Amino acid sequence: MEPYHRTLQKLVEKQLYKEKVIIIYGARRTGKTTLCKTILANAAEKGKKTKYLNCELLSVNQELSTSNEIVLKNYLGNLDLVVLDEAQHIENIGLVLKILVDTYPEIQVIATGSSSFDLANKTGEPLTGRARKFILYPLSIQELHSQYDQFQLNSYLDKILRFGLYPSVFQASEEDAPMELEEIASNYLYKDILSFEKVKSSETLSQLLQLLALQLGNEVSYNEIGTQLGLDSATVKRYIDLLEKCFVVFKLRSLNRNPRNEIKKGRKIYFYDLGIRNSLIRNYNHLKLRNDEGALWENFCIIERMKYNQTQNRLVNSYFWRNINKQEVDYIEEADGEMKGFEFKFSPHTKMRSTKTFLENYTPSTIQRVDQSNYLSFLM
Repeated sequence: MEPYHRTLQKLVEKQLYKEKVIIIYGARRTGKTTLCKTILANAAEKGKKTKYLNCELLSVNQELSTSNEIVLKNYLGNLDLVVLDEAQHIENIGLVLKILVDTYPEIQVIATGSSSFDLANKTGEPLTGRARKFILYPLSIQELHSQYDQFQLNSYLDKILRFGLYPSVFQASEEDAPMELEEIASNYLYKDILSFEKVKSSETLSQLLQLLALQLGNEVSYNEIGTQLGLDSATVKRYIDLLEKCFVVFKLRSLNRNPRNEIKKGRKIYFYDLGIRNSLIRNYNHLKLRNDEGALWENFCIIERMKYNQTQNRLVNSYFWRNINKQEVDYIEEADGEMKGFEFKFSPHTKMRSTKTFLENYTPSTIQRVDQSNYLSFLM
């Protein structure tokens, strides 16, 4: 099957040759290498001199681990565009990229990394004002819609909510998809985290992720998780922060603007990919046989909206809202002085909860229902 056209490609190509380093983050196996090689191929067709370098290779690593600008130039030659894949493996990569962009601005550098914390920690200060950063997520509904019509997408929903949207998983048969997910989870999910700081136990991480998977759609307490795992809440927080920086999970915080009956400092945790979530609890059952389809739908709508916002360059603050009377809004976007709330219902026949208090407390604000009948208009 032909690779899917990634919407990020256009965004990246618009930023080429502007004397900025381009950094592409994303989990392993989301397609960063394929995307970069496509960009290189397009540039080569236009007469640009290009090169792809895998920074996990010892030979490449040794050549680039230097602060000598002449040595760097001799290695790269007269390139117009170079990709440094998995760039976090280069020692002092931030300094190396700073030297390249400052000394040889005619060379466009694209650096990729499968964990944002590693590359960010090494490039943060040196590249201040010198970088454009993007995230490559697993496939999006928007990208699938370029190949499938609405009827076809609807027919794929069950599979997407069960197996997720990693490119290799989506293209696999239902029989092979679980094995592909297990391979991704076992070989890639913990690789970056276990090599960082003092995280040594993949078993602890696995147990933590299983607890998060089982609490999908609910508020998460670090203290409660810590009690179950025998960890203090600070360690739980640090582990979850690392999982977020490796694009395994992400947090959604509660909206609180002083009303006394609203919850304070609440958080929900969702997964970047539902297939990974389901693999953790070993549940790939069809939706009609599950009791968590509502939570899966909520996670699906929120992560797909995040993908959409990136492709549209929409900068929003995102929250959920709940008060002590258990009134709740699943997802809220704040932009241009307005609050837009969204309630996610897998079935078009499920009734909405009361959101009167939210609408009264926050003006101007709106609430929109998102279900199987209208989700495409929300995500594209």
